[in-house]
Amino acid sequence: MYRRIRDLREDNDFTQKQMAKELSCSQQVYSNNELGQRDIPTEILIKLSCFYNVSTDYILGLTDNPEINK
Repeated sequence: MYRRIRDLREDNDFTQKQMAKELSCSQQVYSNNELGQRDIPTEILIKLSCFYNVSTDYILGLTDNPEINK
């Protein structure tokens, strides 16, 4: 899951600082989330899913299909 979050960020050319601002947290908190040093709160997981337009299952590594089921 943590690798996937980093890959999504890098694939979209965002910095950790930019993502932290988008998620209303510090860059250090975001970095800790991305490195797996801190559990990602559900609200942040949902925000990431909406921001990148991918399913939470994709972020969590439960599927390799990023599409959101509608």
